[in-house]
Amino acid sequence: MFALILLFLFFLKGLNAVWGGAIIGLIAGIIIALIGDGFNWFIIYKSIVMGILMGGVAELFWLISSKLKSK
Repeated sequence: MFALILLFLFFLKGLNAVWGGAIIGLIAGIIIALIGDGFNWFIIYKSIVMGILMGGVAELFWLISSKLKSK
């Protein structure tokens, strides 16, 4: 649920780490699903969510560093 909220928050902000994480998660999930025993959609879903959350953490670190840099 938190990953879905992050996607909506960063939808119109242009290129960002949240959407980049989602795309990388999608690609990694498809590769893992193709290599494994049969195609499993749940693996793709989990990898996309992990990518979104990792992108959210990257955006949070960027926000914190830019606030500390401006002081």
